[in-house]
Amino acid sequence: MKRSVIWLLVFVMAFAFASLLYLQMTYVGEILKTRSEHFNETAKKCLYQVSKNLEREETLKFVEEDIRKDLLMNHRQSSLHSSVQSFRLELQQSSDAFRSSLNIESSISSTVAPPPSMPSLIQRQPSNDIVTTSKENYEMFRRRYLYNTYLIHEVALNMVNNASLKPIEERVDMKKLNSDLKTEFANSGLDIPYVFSIIDKDGATVYQSEDVKVQPLAADVLTSALFTNDLPSKMSYIKVFFPTKHNYIYGEVGFIVPSVIFSTVLLSVFIFTLYIVLRQKRLSEMKNDFVNNMTHELKTPVSTISLAAQMLKDSDIAKSPDVFKRISNVISDETKRLGFLVEKVLQMSLFEREKTSLKLKEIDANDLITNIANTFIIKVEKYDGTLEVDLRAEKSSIYADETHITNVLFNLMDNAVKYRRFDTPLKLVVRTWNEGGKLQIAVEDNGIGIKKEYLKKVFDRFFRVPTGNVHDAKGYGLGLAYVHKMVEDHCGSIRAESGAGNTGTKFIITLPFIRN
Repeated sequence: MKRSVIWLLVFVMAFAFASLLYLQMTYVGEILKTRSEHFNETAKKCLYQVSKNLEREETLKFVEEDIRKDLLMNHRQSSLHSSVQSFRLELQQSSDAFRSSLNIESSISSTVAPPPSMPSLIQRQPSNDIVTTSKENYEMFRRRYLYNTYLIHEVALNMVNNASLKPIEERVDMKKLNSDLKTEFANSGLDIPYVFSIIDKDGATVYQSEDVKVQPLAADVLTSALFTNDLPSKMSYIKVFFPTKHNYIYGEVGFIVPSVIFSTVLLSVFIFTLYIVLRQKRLSEMKNDFVNNMTHELKTPVSTISLAAQMLKDSDIAKSPDVFKRISNVISDETKRLGFLVEKVLQMSLFEREKTSLKLKEIDANDLITNIANTFIIKVEKYDGTLEVDLRAEKSSIYADETHITNVLFNLMDNAVKYRRFDTPLKLVVRTWNEGGKLQIAVEDNGIGIKKEYLKKVFDRFFRVPTGNVHDAKGYGLGLAYVHKMVEDHCGSIRAESGAGNTGTKFIITLPFIRN
């Protein structure tokens, strides 16, 4: 698949996921906004209803007080209870007319005649005439109606003139107000904790139901007038704050949270899949380059061996021992080179398997390193270098595959020779020591070093440190990858360090040793 097609798919999928998440978040925002507005409207309606209840209760108090005074003046204490109950019923029936009469004080005083005396309302001369009795009953009813109407308007005038002059603490029973608020909120479906406070006409807080731990925002506090018909300069207010309002609102849209989570998980899986695809594509390209280079490298020794074999068939060559020996050496060298290339191919095949088959046995790492150094010293001295072995590990017995561990150390030491500095004599040091309950093996050189940004990448398959157009050291990017895999298969770890100024490289291998 072309890279342009891959990036096009990436763009389309990223755009689709971004659009989906945007739509979901927008939808959630609209739901939360609608729920918040509905919550506020419901709460305001409850506060308005509580305010109406307060006004009704205050009206009944004024009516009861006025009737009580009137009855006391006329020595009618026995009928006080029945009169109060009668006026309560009449007040409920005429509430609509009563509200419209609050703002027409001047017209009331001019249109309502002084009330007849109470005795005149209840005294009646006995008569045996049915017609006369009926007229008298009607006249008594009419007078009673006029008297009650006058009382209602007198109470209304008294409320308008005197009610707002009383302190708010005398006009409102705070416990009953709290009970009314709780009932109204519960009936409207807002059965959640709340805190309310009463603000008087001077703006001072005269009562608060409880302390608020968190200072609420102005938008979260609902305000309503306690008595809507008071003068603006004498009006008191009630403020209500719901501490768990946001939890209540968010609880209504809880179903959208799993959708957002699943979308995020799907996006993460897509990104991971894309990463795997690009990584596999990169590995495939590297593998193809490796195969192409390996094919080219295999042709050279094969053609050289073939040509040497044909030369050996010549009878004249057989008569010249020096030429015969030189051709035999060429065949030997090219055979070794061919074996080395085949070994690289076999190393690459190790990465295709999840687990390498190891022949573990107990070996002494110090002895193994000594044997390897004795063999490798010849190659080091060929380039006028020195090889130092410093074996400080007291516990060096490990379970390992001797062949693979030997190859690991040979690869590290061979890299030190391959990437040496030509202007400085090679110095190669191999050390062992115990640290953290494990065996530490270090292979250190004074070569060209590795830049810090490449220290972790050197263990990747087919990776080679960029050197521009200079390729003095041949390789396929498999040696350190093989080393890394073998060390991990032995339950160990390996890391690379570079010296100051990116000169010299140090590889440290950590392996578990055998405990007694």
